[in-house]
Amino acid sequence: MDWYMMNCELLATCSALGYLEGDVYHREPDCLESVKDLIRYLRHEDETRDVRQQLGAAQILQNDLLPILVQYPQDKVLFDAVVRLMVNLTQPALLCFGKVPPDATSRHHFLQVLSYLQAYKEAFASEKVFGVLSEKLYDLLQLDWEQRQEEDTLLIERILLLVRNVLHVPPDPTEEQGVDGDASVHDRVLWALHISGMDDLLKFLASAQGEQQWALHVLEIISLMFRDQSPEELAALGQGQTAAEHGEDTQELETLRQRELAERRARALQRPSRHSRFGGSYVLQGLKAIGDRDVVFHKGLHNLKSYSHDLGKEMRRVPRRRQAAPEAEPPRRSARNVRLFLRHFCQDFLEGCYNRLMLLVKDQLVREKAQQHDETYYLWATAFFMAFNRRRGFRPELVSETVGVRAFHFIEQNLTTYYEMALMDKKEAVTWARRMHLALKAYQELLRTVQEMDRSPEQAVRDSSQVIKSNIFYLMEYRELFLALFRKFDETKQPRSFLRDLVETAHLFLRMLEHFCRGRTSLVVQVGCGCPASRVSWGGGQAAPPDPVLAPQSKRVQRRKKPRTPAAVAPQPPSAVELEELWAGLDPQIQACLQGQVPLPEDMVPFDAASETPVEEQRTEALLRIQGCLRDAQVPQALRLLRSARYRRCNSHPAPGQGCRDTVPACPPLPRDVWPEGDVFGPPDAGPPEETRLLREILFAPLPWHAPPEAEEPEEEEDEEEEEEEETMQVSEKEFNFLDYLKRFACPPVVRALVLLLRGYARNSPRTNHCAARLLHRLARDLHMEALLFQLSLFALFHRLLNDPAAGAHQELVALAKFVLGKFFALAATNKKAFVELLFWKSPAAVREMTEGYSSLREGEGAGRSRVPPWTPQEEQELRELYWKYKEVEGEDIIAAILAHLPAPGRTRRQVVKQLVRLGLASSAKDFPRERKGTHLVLWTQEQEEELTRLFEEFQGSEDVLGNIMKHLTARRSRARVVEKLLGLGLVSERKELYKKRRRKGHGPGLGAAGAPVVPAQDSSAEDRDSEEEEEEEDEAEEGPMEGHWAPEEGAGQGLAHSLHQEGLAGPLQWLENCLRRTAGDREEDGVSHPVPLVPLSEENEDAMEDRRFRALLRRLGLRPPANEQESFWRIPAALTPQQLRRAAASIAHYSPDPPGSPKGLLEPPRCPQDPTPEQPPAGLGSDSESEEPVPVPSLVQPGTKRRRELNSEDEDDGSSGAEPAPAAPRAEEDEDEDEDPEPLGRRKRIRRIEEEEEEED
Repeated sequence: MDWYMMNCELLATCSALGYLEGDVYHREPDCLESVKDLIRYLRHEDETRDVRQQLGAAQILQNDLLPILVQYPQDKVLFDAVVRLMVNLTQPALLCFGKVPPDATSRHHFLQVLSYLQAYKEAFASEKVFGVLSEKLYDLLQLDWEQRQEEDTLLIERILLLVRNVLHVPPDPTEEQGVDGDASVHDRVLWALHISGMDDLLKFLASAQGEQQWALHVLEIISLMFRDQSPEELAALGQGQTAAEHGEDTQELETLRQRELAERRARALQRPSRHSRFGGSYVLQGLKAIGDRDVVFHKGLHNLKSYSHDLGKEMRRVPRRRQAAPEAEPPRRSARNVRLFLRHFCQDFLEGCYNRLMLLVKDQLVREKAQQHDETYYLWATAFFMAFNRRRGFRPELVSETVGVRAFHFIEQNLTTYYEMALMDKKEAVTWARRMHLALKAYQELLRTVQEMDRSPEQAVRDSSQVIKSNIFYLMEYRELFLALFRKFDETKQPRSFLRDLVETAHLFLRMLEHFCRGRTSLVVQVGCGCPASRVSWGGGQAAPPDPVLAPQSKRVQRRKKPRTPAAVAPQPPSAVELEELWAGLDPQIQACLQGQVPLPEDMVPFDAASETPVEEQRTEALLRIQGCLRDAQVPQALRLLRSARYRRCNSHPAPGQGCRDTVPACPPLPRDVWPEGDVFGPPDAGPPEETRLLREILFAPLPWHAPPEAEEPEEEEDEEEEEEEETMQVSEKEFNFLDYLKRFACPPVVRALVLLLRGYARNSPRTNHCAARLLHRLARDLHMEALLFQLSLFALFHRLLNDPAAGAHQELVALAKFVLGKFFALAATNKKAFVELLFWKSPAAVREMTEGYSSLREGEGAGRSRVPPWTPQEEQELRELYWKYKEVEGEDIIAAILAHLPAPGRTRRQVVKQLVRLGLASSAKDFPRERKGTHLVLWTQEQEEELTRLFEEFQGSEDVLGNIMKHLTARRSRARVVEKLLGLGLVSERKELYKKRRRKGHGPGLGAAGAPVVPAQDSSAEDRDSEEEEEEEDEAEEGPMEGHWAPEEGAGQGLAHSLHQEGLAGPLQWLENCLRRTAGDREEDGVSHPVPLVPLSEENEDAMEDRRFRALLRRLGLRPPANEQESFWRIPAALTPQQLRRAAASIAHYSPDPPGSPKGLLEPPRCPQDPTPEQPPAGLGSDSESEEPVPVPSLVQPGTKRRRELNSEDEDDGSSGAEPAPAAPRAEEDEDEDEDPEPLGRRKRIRRIEEEEEEED
């Protein structure tokens, strides 16, 4: 389509605006209506933005709208409509299209709209236009809030949005190719904005008390004004730095000139003095060609150094997904008058607006009143203006709002969020990386500001700096941040500039931390028990972290793999002689505490009313705590616990005799209400002698110490998912060692990132090269890990550096290269394998092996500490003998027998299987399948039923009937199967009779043991029912599918169907009944049985299929769940006869909405929704196709099942093979955890299984 050929309606509307004659614009009578029509056309444009493109091609904004705006500002209605239309026309292209279109056609439209926006920006570079906008904005701001109407507020917002849209237009690289110092279009717009006084209005909006609502608009406009500027250059402007700028340019040119002269001299030395027409041929000894002969060189000797085997080869094309991330536009130097105006603006903004505006913006961000990702403007402003203030005299009071622990916490929180989103949102990883770069620069500027505060002449400023550093160095989140960023750096997603700022920030952080530790004998920091870098929430969302001095040991819950812990050993109680000696040493301390010479702590709480632990157990725990304090020589703590227990201090009482800080219903009012049985902790009026006697009795009392439970090693299966559990992560304190922290940087990701940055040493700034070289120097010299840098890519970089003619400008890198190369050749003289080690990135363990010997690591050290112990020849021979011994034994698991008789303990099933495959005794791990749970003992024998009846009669009156039966049952059964059999035998009528009974003590009509209200029995039953259902579902999942010839019993599932009907599932039950009856009729007519899938087409039936109790009913009726990953629906097995299906339907029809004797029950059973016949079921029968249009069947979706299910029925396989493929539907069974994983668990298991088999074959 030719956009210059306008639509006739658009052309007529634009013609009715008016015409321009010279410098005077004559508007038509229908000008206002035409402007409104254009707004209406833009509202209904298509996805190609056709109306916007036609108006841009016709230059409506340049030829009509701007002249109307300039010449008719007094017409308020017309002015408002024109501003509204221009805001729409200047809307950024990214907002119009949502994102940069990937296809060529849409991208063409995107670029076309962008070109029109660039033309609009050039038209706005007019002092008249901004003069009119400034005057109108000034008049509106003069109105008080009582006089300001709603349309006035809207006009203010539209003027600010118009200015934002104009400044947001990116430059056109094809048009603006001038050198630094030339006035670009953006500079001309800024100059027009300055001449019109708009900048003063922006500063007024940022500082006025009554204009707080425009804070984010103003900050966004300011960020766009300084888009191409560098804060360091603006701060240096006007301070006699012109000569310095000239000197930098001269130095850069001199470096290039020296490099060119060195190359020219090298070429002159290589070229012979006398020209020869015949260059000759030469043989390069020691350099092999494709065969075994040396390379023959057919060119002159002056080209010898440029020879490479890659000459003449075509460069390999780098795939787009592996290309380096594009760099942001480098800052350009604007015209001098524009930079002077911007410098004055920065000064005035810092002195009068910065702290207030940043406070308002942060408040809106915290309260979520801003739009999404508006925090990026806050991060940019923090980095830019703090850098300007630091380079412009450094006055910390001007940036006090963004200096402090809260500012560090806010930036670290956003930086961690962007980091996590970049890892999860792969499609938008580049966008998240740009936001992460903004946060990193703000974090870097905060560190530089704190460093500058250390050099302040004012003592108060230096003290504030020490407080900030003590906080950020104490918390582990700030120390772990840089390690995480280094380890997850991806050059395809993050640009090289991000790596540059990351290296500079890490160098600054290490330098500050080193200086902070150097002036102290010891430093206590917060650490986690082996936890990775992760964010801690201190409550309140944006609240600052706690004071390190008063910070208690907090706990975090984190998902981790279940560790393998050795068996815990119970502590041995001390003997009587040892206790006597201990009491002799404790007695003087006790007397001192009783006399008041030693203060007692105030935070010892022996009783917690909110805890789920019973009061009797809490009393025992209080005695154990007192005894533990005495045995650890903590007498003040033991005495305080004793008195607190006597005065019944709970977690809400501040001290004995005082009231609760808050109203807690369960807070005990009297000591005898908590522990009424006896004076365990002494009478309330006990004196010092009585307390001494009590402490001695507690110390010598044989209290039951609880040994930590033994952690059983989990069984390993090749085709089973590793279980994960939530475990509490303890965060504690320890003394900090700087070298230990620095050792964490000695890893391949950090070294690889530093080498990648140094590849562009010629383009890097001297500061960047210094930071990278200093980090490598710390690893090599401070940690004595020179071998960590023995890597071929780094050596190639050193070779290029040492042969660079301009290497004199990089003396620090040259010194590092010579040091590392010298250490390498010294090591290579003793270790001939060092040359092979150059090919690999090395860990600290590999460095130690390389330097001290490959057998220097002891057991449990280095990279092999998590590996399995090697098999000795004797163990391999014993394994062979055991394998041949038990191979021919039928009905016995070979691996289990080998593990039982293997002399060496500690071997797992997987290790034995892998070793058998390595020895060639088995082809793969498939030769040793693990016996599945639930594949045997499906049917109950008569002896087992009699045993179950006897156990039920024996434990019928106990508190936990089902638990006792499970403990004493000979045949291993799941809880669900035992409950089902008890119901089938008629021993119980419903599940509630098997629920575990809870202990209750009568303490009045409404209070429990601790004074808390008694929980009704119905609530506890509901909790038991939920836990019972979870256990039943887990047991059923473990047992796998039912046998194909299993038939439902008479009346199976009646109780469960009744409860489901009461829960509102009458419709799905009716649908299930109809399907069963319909299938029974079809099987009688056709005489052929094949599995029939249950396809829920209505939303109500889909929800029912996801209900675990509804699925339990399906199992009781004999229906089969999806057997494998190829099936999505439950099926009616082919083994069920029509009579069995009708009995199953009758068992749930008893609780249908209509009584059994109603006429509807006598009608012909309706057909299921998957029946191909067009007949529809009669209304009122609960069919899911009732009053619906034909529903298209969705495509097949793989269900995520935790364990593979197998088809045990040959009849079902034969029947399903000949039948038509079942129609697919959305998957009906998903876990909440599986929604986060785009891959089904079954596919992940198969992939992992294939990978393990490939490892074993290798």
